[in-house]
Amino acid sequence: MEAVLIKENVYWVGAIDWNLRDFHGYSTNLGGTYNAYLIIDEKVTLIDNVYAPFAFEMIARIKSVIDPSKIEIIISNHSEPDHSGSIRDILKLAPNAKIYASGPSGVRSMMGTYHNIEVFPVKTSEIINIGKRDLQFIQTPLVHWPDNMVTYSSYDQILFSNDMFGQHIASFERYDDSFPLSLLLDELKKYYANIVLPYGAQTQKALTAVKSLDIKLIAPSHGLIWKKHIDAAYDLYEKMSTYHKENKAVVIYDSMWGSTEKMALEVGETFEKAGIKTVVRHVRTSPASDLIVDLMDAKYIAVGSPTLNNGMMPSIASFFCYMRGLNPRNLSFFVFGSYGWSGQGTEFADRDLEAMGYHRLMKPLRILYAPKDEQLIQMKEVILTVLNKL
Repeated sequence: MEAVLIKENVYWVGAIDWNLRDFHGYSTNLGGTYNAYLIIDEKVTLIDNVYAPFAFEMIARIKSVIDPSKIEIIISNHSEPDHSGSIRDILKLAPNAKIYASGPSGVRSMMGTYHNIEVFPVKTSEIINIGKRDLQFIQTPLVHWPDNMVTYSSYDQILFSNDMFGQHIASFERYDDSFPLSLLLDELKKYYANIVLPYGAQTQKALTAVKSLDIKLIAPSHGLIWKKHIDAAYDLYEKMSTYHKENKAVVIYDSMWGSTEKMALEVGETFEKAGIKTVVRHVRTSPASDLIVDLMDAKYIAVGSPTLNNGMMPSIASFFCYMRGLNPRNLSFFVFGSYGWSGQGTEFADRDLEAMGYHRLMKPLRILYAPKDEQLIQMKEVILTVLNKL
């Protein structure tokens, strides 16, 4: 396992996780990487490290360039274990290395997680000289943890961007020009939707700060390095962090015996008839992390749930839990579903969506037992009347 030269005396020494398929609830069908970067200067510097099970891979790559004992400085842009989990492995090889993290939250998090290590704080605009290079820090709190920061080397025109601009893609290739741009932007969007989405205002502030820098490479902590398509990444981040919306609806449903599914298909067709781009998703066949991507730029959500016992389907409740944490903004909603006797499933779903702060378009639409054709026609007329008034 060898380091990859990305600029003179700057190396990628990360790890590739070909088997990664779930990243704390986020489906990662293309695998992922844990990126770390080694700078050979008067003071040898390691920027971030990798998830602990992959420490051997990172260390092998460092050894292909230099004796790890020569590392004098370790920059921790973020303390989450996929970015910092190998810190003890590195310190065994370079016990005198000095660790820097965002102060005070990064210092507190690193020392609280790994114990008995010394970590020194840095703040926005602070600079550490390592020889030819000045490393400048910009704190980016809540993009996506309080301790996040980025590191900039003006000498190399590289932004070590941490979670910003990350994607989950396992690949031997290191640069964005090795993949179709559409795929990269889809993965960038999915990463943002499932990791950064709640923090649009903080992302806007961070984006403004980094766009003022002279950058030729953006080296994130996950995925490909941005070289050719930096402007495309900036543009997408601008849209996502300002909660840009399309004229789009997402119909999400579960169904026990097909009745609510019939309603869902008719609901989707009605949105389309009203001139609204629509996707229809069965909640148990679509990962929650994909549904969040669908919702991020949508104006409307319609949720279908039959009644199970005296509540909504557990799959819908589970998705609401995931959705609540990521908080997609500015949605208008309505709820629909079939029932057999009590019929409270739609009421609970309606209540939860209202509690999330979304705008109700109409009262829940319920059909007792299997829907008749005339009931579906009537339902579509009600929905179309409301949509045509928007």
